[in-house]
Amino acid sequence: MPSSDALNMKDVLDGLGHGVLIFNGDGDLVQHNRAAGAMFGADWKLLRDQGWKAAEVLFKPYAIGNNTEVRPLNDIRKEAVQSGRPVRFQILLRGEFVPCWASAVPAEKGELYAMLTIDAPDWSAMTDLVDVFRKEVKDTVAATRGHIDIITNSMGMVKPEDPVKNLTKRIGGFNRLIDMQMFRINELINQMERMEDLRTGRLREMARSTRKKVNLEYWMEDFIEEMEHADLLDPETEDHDYRSRITTKFEGKPLAAASTIILTRVMRDILRNAIMYSMKATPIEIKVFEADSYVQISVKDEGYGVREKERERVFIPFQRARQPQIISEFGYGLSLYLARNEIEAMNGKLWFDSEEKVGSTFSFKLPGWRDDKAETMEHVATQRKTQEAAAVKVEGDTDELAEDQTHPSKESPAEEAKTDG
Repeated sequence: MPSSDALNMKDVLDGLGHGVLIFNGDGDLVQHNRAAGAMFGADWKLLRDQGWKAAEVLFKPYAIGNNTEVRPLNDIRKEAVQSGRPVRFQILLRGEFVPCWASAVPAEKGELYAMLTIDAPDWSAMTDLVDVFRKEVKDTVAATRGHIDIITNSMGMVKPEDPVKNLTKRIGGFNRLIDMQMFRINELINQMERMEDLRTGRLREMARSTRKKVNLEYWMEDFIEEMEHADLLDPETEDHDYRSRITTKFEGKPLAAASTIILTRVMRDILRNAIMYSMKATPIEIKVFEADSYVQISVKDEGYGVREKERERVFIPFQRARQPQIISEFGYGLSLYLARNEIEAMNGKLWFDSEEKVGSTFSFKLPGWRDDKAETMEHVATQRKTQEAAAVKVEGDTDELAEDQTHPSKESPAEEAKTDG
């Protein structure tokens, strides 16, 4: 029987389709495979540098079959060591709950290493299905909205004395119903697209490629103005002048390094929640200010608040607080989950403070823009181009020198004299 000694452990691990992370007793990451690096993307450097400490932050383990019960990673590790058997759990990774295993691996001198394995689900089939579904529903929404416009225009042409006024009233009811359904389907499509951006890694690429200097005071003024003409609230929500409820406060001149595309998505979701989950007469305050090397935006309402026991549900997809005032409003339970991931894609952080029957404040930080950094980057790029040009010149001079050495020319009498002297 052939010996297994010829196998290289690193090659074996890299040949696996799921991710593998092995930590020693001190918590250092001592072994891993290529699949693990691909799974964790920008967080991979943190895992390599800080080992188990980073894993405790990045891995938020949930019990299998229960997406709300969170178990500390250290508890799972202890269970694996004590039982001598692998322990199964799941983590939230790119929008999906991914099965994982924790096990104890014997090492030299009786030491036990901790090994985490992460399944790598294949999303290609689902991605194709979502693409087809998205196109079909988009076409349907566009056609139905066209019909709604025709019905609305026809209703406006009917005179009060016409015998069809009762029919017109009924059509108006159907019109509002169709409009509400189309609004909700369109919202779902938008959230599906954002979910796909997150799952496929397009979100981080978008955050990188569209990042620029954003004057948040100017941007916020434009955003609030555009919201007056946008379909921000569900048609079933009681109509009111929510713009008059909003006040903005700026401290200093906050400049952010951010993508305005992603920033608009996030701010729209947070502001809509503040409006929906508060009484229509209560104020909503938006505060923007600098905080060290970051800029911070906070949206404060005097709404229903979140119960302490339900705080964990806020950022979990398809989960919503069970309070009657919140359940009565339309929502899929995706917007804050997406918003948090989108803020993190811009190297920021999203969190909230809330008290039931008092209100909530959702805040996020983004890296501040530094002109000196931009100038430094431009200087580095210019310097690199100069070095490349110099390298090309040196290479050309070297070729000429080689040519001269291969075919030496006859020195002049004066040069011969200098040489002889």
